[in-house]
Amino acid sequence: MQIQLGDGVEALPVGRPQLRRWAQAALERDAALTLRFVSEAEGRALNREYRDQDHATNVLTFAYPTDPVHENVHEDAPPAQADILICMTVVAAEAAEQNKSLNHHLAHLVIHGTLHAQGWDHDDEEQAQNMEAVETQLLARFGISDPYRKLGANS
Repeated sequence: MQIQLGDGVEALPVGRPQLRRWAQAALERDAALTLRFVSEAEGRALNREYRDQDHATNVLTFAYPTDPVHENVHEDAPPAQADILICMTVVAAEAAEQNKSLNHHLAHLVIHGTLHAQGWDHDDEEQAQNMEAVETQLLARFGISDPYRKLGANS
């Protein structure tokens, strides 16, 4: 896994080994991933160009097609290939708004992006439930609570 800092990004939010542990936890097969931390301007430009949304978002995953996708993974599956872009300005704002630890929210987004890199998606309710369950299970390995649990909701 390559880790990059985009223009205007001065430092990583956590160490490279921790970022790799989070991504590796979500890998179901070999992968060639680039995790790039971007400025709000770069995140907004890419989100506008590729998703027609004129705002920066927390994570964008550009997965390069390989076959098979996650439902059909086998030993001979080609490595997943993707660029995962994270905008820490947005991540920090969301963490504060949601009263979450910055590192916990970041771990969730690294795992979320890594799953997208392997073909996971949340386009419909069933896919979303499956992906959320996997994310919650993976985050629990790091002592991170369910990111989808509503604050104040009963356990």
